Amino acid sequence: MRLLEYCDTDWANDHEERKITSGYVFYVGDTTFTWSTKKQKVVALSTSEAESIAPTTAACETMWLKNLLKEFYGEIDKVTTIYVDNKSAITLAKNAVQRDRSKHIDMRYHFIRDAVKMGHIIIEHCSTKDQVADLFTKALPTMRFVKLLKMLGMKKVLI
Repeated sequence: MRLLEYCDTDWANDHEERKITSGYVFYVGDTTFTWSTKKQKVVALSTSEAESIAPTTAACETMWLKNLLKEFYGEIDKVTTIYVDNKSAITLAKNAVQRDRSKHIDMRYHFIRDAVKMGHIIIEHCSTKDQVADLFTKALPTMRFVKLLKMLGMKKVLI
C-alpha cells in the first residue's frame, strides 16, 4: 500500500492577521484518502518559513496515518512521498545544516528533517500547476480549479 501526499501553504493572504493557511491531501495508491485545510496559529516571516510549515504539518499527519493504516491493513510502504511546489522548503527539509537565512524558522518545523533522515518521508518537487493542495489554500481560476478537482478524484464538476 503506497501513501503519498500533496501539501501547500498560502502565505499571509489573511489580510487581518497575516496568518498562513496550509492544506494537504493524502492518496492511498491513486485514491484520495483524506484532506485538510487549516489556518495556522503563527505568522510566517518569509515564504520559506510559510512553505516549511505545510510539509512539517503533513509529516506529523503522515506518521499518524501510517500507524492507523497499519492497524487496518497490515504493512504499508515504509516511505511516504510528500509533494511540495517550493524548492526552498524542500531544501530546508533535506538539509540539516542551519543557515543564517533560515535561523528565524522555529525549530518545531524541523521535525520533518528527522523524518527524512530516518527514511520515513521523501520530499519531492511538483509543479505548481499540479499542486492539488492549492484547492485548499487559495482562490483559483475556474479552469485550474476544475483540473485540480479532477486530480482530486471528483467525477463530475458542475459549474
